[in-house]
Amino acid sequence: MILGTLNAAKDLGRVHEIALILIRYGFGDMVRRLGLSNIIDRAGKVLHWSEVEELAHLEPPARVRRALEEMGPTYVKLGQILATRADLFSAEWINEFAKLQDQVQAVPFSEIEPQLLEDLGGQIDDFFSEFNHQPFATASIGQVYLARLKRGHQVIVKVRRPGIRPKVEADLRLLKQIAEIAERESKDFRRFQPKEIIHQFTLSMRRELDLAGECRNAERIASAFSNDPVIIIPKVYWQWTSERMNVQEYIDGIPARDLVAINNAGLDRKQLARNGAEIVMKMVLEDGFFHADPHPGNLFFLPENRIAFIDFGMVGRLTEERRSQLVHLLQGVVARNTSQVVRILLKWAGDTLANTESLTTDVDGLIDQYHDVSLKDIDIAGFLNDLTTLLRDHQLKLPPDLTLLMKTLITLEGMGRQLDPDFNIVQVATPFLQRALFKRYTPDAIVKQSWQSFSGMLELLTELPNDLHRLLDLARRGALGVRLDIAKPEWLAKELDRVVNRLSVSLITSALIVGSSIVSTVEGGASSFLGLIGFVGAFMGGIWLLFSIWRSG
Repeated sequence: MILGTLNAAKDLGRVHEIALILIRYGFGDMVRRLGLSNIIDRAGKVLHWSEVEELAHLEPPARVRRALEEMGPTYVKLGQILATRADLFSAEWINEFAKLQDQVQAVPFSEIEPQLLEDLGGQIDDFFSEFNHQPFATASIGQVYLARLKRGHQVIVKVRRPGIRPKVEADLRLLKQIAEIAERESKDFRRFQPKEIIHQFTLSMRRELDLAGECRNAERIASAFSNDPVIIIPKVYWQWTSERMNVQEYIDGIPARDLVAINNAGLDRKQLARNGAEIVMKMVLEDGFFHADPHPGNLFFLPENRIAFIDFGMVGRLTEERRSQLVHLLQGVVARNTSQVVRILLKWAGDTLANTESLTTDVDGLIDQYHDVSLKDIDIAGFLNDLTTLLRDHQLKLPPDLTLLMKTLITLEGMGRQLDPDFNIVQVATPFLQRALFKRYTPDAIVKQSWQSFSGMLELLTELPNDLHRLLDLARRGALGVRLDIAKPEWLAKELDRVVNRLSVSLITSALIVGSSIVSTVEGGASSFLGLIGFVGAFMGGIWLLFSIWRSG
């Protein structure tokens, strides 16, 4: 099945490699469903089956995580994305996915250099007075080198791994096919919405492959904080930045995970935690564009409790409407407005059908846990975990932008508590939430919302004649159809069969009564006898019909 859709020879070797890894970790049945049964027959010659049996006894989350690690960088990235989908996976799965880290060997500089020289448009010595050939950091997408410009500024040079794009694209094609098959063939996999997950993952991976896009993200956030001295964003040197390479200012600060160095530098850990949370809250609730991976490896602390953010490959975006929904969700929890919270959750679920009555009952129970709790005292991590559990129970999904936001908030709160055990992210967020709520009801905002509603209605009325014309045109050409989605076709078929049977008996009974009446009027013994048989038959048919109707209620 997979081999039929992937016709490029360069993909077939990758398919074979991944299939062997899946078999090794006990996913042979999945390989069969993918139409790769012939690989299973050859697998015994390649794999040590005793080891396969041992690995297959691992718990499913651990087996999947280890398989993703062996399948390579693309699949590690996929696991990291899945770690954000607490609305789809339980805690044990999320905890395993969270263990996935980019553990890749560095590419020798001799392999990096030809691509680097091509992107620079000259020799390294033409642009840099110093260039350390040993990578400063490595990741699945690229490697980072320390260098110094001719003018004296110390910089980092991030270079994309040579040949990584074709490999990633091949993996993405394979993942798309696997997702389509999984959603079509397995009811268990279908509830995880694999096609949507792979679609979002594909967009994310392609953005990460563009190293110039990372710099555009950085400059957008830097512009939003241009008057804030607390946050530091590395300067981008655009003359040496392209899709495969970027050059940014080197930040010489204390890594956020080094608590001992933070204490020795005399920095205020409580203030650092508060500053970091305020920066992210402004990004989320005011700008709608935020750093989606604020873990300790991407943060550095500088004198005067300043914070430097690096690596803007993963960012989140929130529309003004989505920010408004977030504010009203929290307001609904605090005000015990169950219907308001349910309306927002159903908006997020989109086309997914839900049992509204059951959902309302469960939401009311969730809200009851926060009875008499002020907004600033809500445990955000606990609330988000409870909310995602509720969504999973009702098979509702979160929009992708909100899954990134939840990951960001949980990561931020965890880092804040490392710096300050008394840290509470909601206390920091409360002023931003109150300002956002107040801003929605200012005269200007009300006029803007009213104008948008009026414009939308006016546009609808303007387009109505054209829509009616197209509808009538379709009807004239016989192209207008009606589609019925029947949830239980077997049940409907049985009901139709029962109805047809009753109608048939009714018609036969009526015919017997009419026919017998006519025959009885004819003189002669035989006619009277036939009329009597007809009346008996009609009587029995009528009794059966009445009994059938009575039994069905």
